[in-house]
Amino acid sequence: MAIFVNQHTKVLVQGLTGGQGRFHGLRNRAYGTQVVAGVTPGKAGQDVEGIPVFDSVADAVAATGANASFIAVPPKAAPAAILEAARAGIEFVVCITEGVPAQDEARTFATLQRDYPGTRLLGPNCPGIISPGKCNIGITAGEIAQPPSASGPNVGIVSRSGTLTYQALYELKQQGIGVSTCVGIGGDPVPGTSFVDCLAQFQADPETHAIIMIGEIGGSAEEEAAEFITKHVTKPMSAYIAGVTAPAGKKMGHAGAIVSGGKGTAQGKMDALRAAGVRVGLNPTEAGSLMAEIVRSLK
Repeated sequence: MAIFVNQHTKVLVQGLTGGQGRFHGLRNRAYGTQVVAGVTPGKAGQDVEGIPVFDSVADAVAATGANASFIAVPPKAAPAAILEAARAGIEFVVCITEGVPAQDEARTFATLQRDYPGTRLLGPNCPGIISPGKCNIGITAGEIAQPPSASGPNVGIVSRSGTLTYQALYELKQQGIGVSTCVGIGGDPVPGTSFVDCLAQFQADPETHAIIMIGEIGGSAEEEAAEFITKHVTKPMSAYIAGVTAPAGKKMGHAGAIVSGGKGTAQGKMDALRAAGVRVGLNPTEAGSLMAEIVRSLK
């Protein structure tokens, strides 16, 4: 089944004619993703290695039936690009752009919730999403992802950290464990899709039998996830929280990764997840090993 995207997803790339959009858009197509269009204002009629380019998302949707967008544009242009995709009826938007101001993220997310409830945003500042063997939108290397098996057990992955997303995928591939979908939600203060959103989808997905969650210091998203897990998630889970040694008041990597006022600590998040029944590793490899144990117990 997978969540959010599958082999039927049709993707357009906003910014396909730019360096990042072209590089990653073509890699996504090479993986097998249906990349059906690009959008760059003023460049309609051109193509990028056979992918037609349109002036607007609305034109691209009308011509190709695209239902997902991959946004690879500069920070200043990202909010407008997200809302343009929503106005055109795009159901799933992946924005990899880093450096979008938090107030712009908040305003854009609020507008989506109010005016375009049928559009889901992943990001900004995220690696994207991959349903191995079916669809890859974003910057994740498809070769590190093990496709799910028909018999299972298969694992769903949700992560705030891009780099640790890749490590979680590869840890499972080395163990021969299939992945239903891997979602990188990004580490900015106002993500379009949360841990809870993904956990709810994984819980409902019959192809997902267990879940890995990768969190980090800052904010309360992991504690909110732990509360949701306690009430609604019955599938076994392992987790890792990055930033155990991070000093208070110092941003670590992501804009949202900061311990402030004694809140958002790694230990507090680990304690909350353990209390919810999640097996928490002290490093990414241990989280992968814990999941391997869980998968063996499900067979």
